[in-house]
Amino acid sequence: MHSKYNILIMGASYGSLLASKLLLAGHTVKLVCLPAEVDLINSDGIRVRMPTKERDGLVEVHSQNLPGSLSADAPGAIDPSDYDLVALAMQEPQYGSPGVRELLARVASAGVPCMSIMNMPPLPYLARIPDLDAAACKIAYTDPTVWDGFKPGLLTLCSPDPQAFRPPEEKINVLQVRLPTNFKAARFESDEHTAILRQLETDIETARFDDGNGEIQLPVKLRVHDSIFVPMAKWAMLLAGNYRCVQKDGMRTIKEAVHGDMDTSRSVYNWVVDLCKSLGADANDLVPFEKYANAAQSLESPSSAARALAAGVVKIERTDRLVQFIAGQRDMQNDEVDRTVAQVDEWLAANRRKADSAA
Repeated sequence: MHSKYNILIMGASYGSLLASKLLLAGHTVKLVCLPAEVDLINSDGIRVRMPTKERDGLVEVHSQNLPGSLSADAPGAIDPSDYDLVALAMQEPQYGSPGVRELLARVASAGVPCMSIMNMPPLPYLARIPDLDAAACKIAYTDPTVWDGFKPGLLTLCSPDPQAFRPPEEKINVLQVRLPTNFKAARFESDEHTAILRQLETDIETARFDDGNGEIQLPVKLRVHDSIFVPMAKWAMLLAGNYRCVQKDGMRTIKEAVHGDMDTSRSVYNWVVDLCKSLGADANDLVPFEKYANAAQSLESPSSAARALAAGVVKIERTDRLVQFIAGQRDMQNDEVDRTVAQVDEWLAANRRKADSAA
């Protein structure tokens, strides 16, 4: 019998999806979250609802009925050296917030391997890409200093391809999966740490869930790849879809952003693909536009970035700006990407003005 792992997940919203997969596979998970979330998760667990091929409607996976053990705590109560792996599942701006910043520094000094499931790659991960000036990319980060203590080899990136949201009418321990695709992780530099990911991949693959009507296989697997470029397949999706939800006068759905003008969407998508190839990615690391456009048919709400801007948030993840900046390093430019970045800039500036006037 192989060992069960003790895994820390920073962020209880999207992190709940990964947590549910690890718990079904029998591992121990600690979620780092806000006080209200801590109390609810410790009393009622997490509830993740997802579509499956084997059942009509959504299947609810309640952590209290799973073989693994779940608990939640505030950042200040965590000793990172207690864990085999840390998953980073918060939005990039949150890592600079009080308590979280200090926990991240403790994680770095403890030398625990970290797998990010953010859209925005942690800054030290970029240092693993041979032809990229990672230090120059700091401009795209909310607070690049939070990553200062990390060794690049201890960080890996996992593409957060599955789409999920918290239904607004439900309690905050409920997550609903809209698009049940796979998490795609790059290997760590060391074989020892990569072996943890490969074991989790196998455990998640073989786990079965009994919904009361027999055992079924749940979607959303973990796939571990040797190429460090595989998680970057998400960049083209974000630039062609998610960030193009942001319009001058409001937000549109991802489906509208992609299918409203397929020629523009395809050109942006393939431009980002070409950028990734120029950094060293192979065509097999990336996802063809047609496959993404087909998946986008089911994404009938605005992206999380667009919803955050519409709600008045003053800081969001800026993968759009990061991609634009990396492209600039390689003398690549795209008019639609420039327009999108400027549009997001305008919304953030307007939101800051409103926040300042309300203060």
